Amino acid sequence: MDRRAFMSAAACGLLAGPRMARAQLPAMPLVGFVRSSSIQTVGYLVIAFREGLKGTRYIEGQNVTLDVRSADDHYEKLPGLFAELIHRRAAVLVANEIAARAAKAATTTVPIVFATGGDPVRDKLVESLNRPGGNITGVTFFTTTLGTKKLELVRELVPKATTIGVLENGRDRSGQSERIDVVNAVRAAGQRTVVVNASSAQEIDTAFATLARERAGALVLTGDALFLSRRDTLIALAARYAIPTIYYLRDFVTDGGLVSYGASIAEAYRQVGIYAGRILKGERPGKLPVVQPTKFELVINMRTARALGLTIPPPLLALADEVIQ
Repeated sequence: MDRRAFMSAAACGLLAGPRMARAQLPAMPLVGFVRSSSIQTVGYLVIAFREGLKGTRYIEGQNVTLDVRSADDHYEKLPGLFAELIHRRAAVLVANEIAARAAKAATTTVPIVFATGGDPVRDKLVESLNRPGGNITGVTFFTTTLGTKKLELVRELVPKATTIGVLENGRDRSGQSERIDVVNAVRAAGQRTVVVNASSAQEIDTAFATLARERAGALVLTGDALFLSRRDTLIALAARYAIPTIYYLRDFVTDGGLVSYGASIAEAYRQVGIYAGRILKGERPGKLPVVQPTKFELVINMRTARALGLTIPPPLLALADEVIQ
């Protein structure tokens, strides 16, 4: 081989080598992150999920691809979102409770990790908390099982309230269960309830107008993804109509709501990230126990209490995990 031919062959080898190496590298696994409601106001949940993934040594853009999608409260879009992710051979699907039901209907093979405020056994997402079974597991922060506890707190905050409002998303079965618990407890105490429904952003205004017309002295907000995404609207309406409201996550209170009682949703999504990473490493979702909260926090916003003309009882302040001044 003459010198020119040798140099040409060597150059081709140098160029072909990296191309062949790249071709042999495995594609990064794809994780589909789907939410039934808007993602714009809950970006911190995606951040928490990434932190969980990072804890298992999966970093977006380096060794895993994350595709974040939202149905924006149009639940009929969820099957199509999951169908596309499955077509793209997603390695793991991540979803909130409403989206998880659509994911479970879409596949029995692609691993699913959910985050829900409800009871995943009661809502038929899993067979049991300890052994979920099938291709699904996740994290629950049990916000929709605390209705009676939230009602007790409302009575301490507003002891003279004779009419208690309950706001639910009628399209979320978890919220329906909480509403039933609250209504039964209110009736047992001889009080009156006003149940209003909002399954879209537009219906939230109408719901509060109804609560004001019915003279609701306090409001219990049931857990729902729509409400978390629209928390600014809910907080503003509660202030406009001067209705003391108890929420299910501290996120509402740090943004100006009166009081909340519940577990941390950010921590729940961090745990979801950990589970997604463990599944990417080969663990089977059906054998991963559903993660449950270990602590429920009471958070009170004193500025909002003063604006509503409420005096927070000292024993309740002493019980609070956080008091925002």
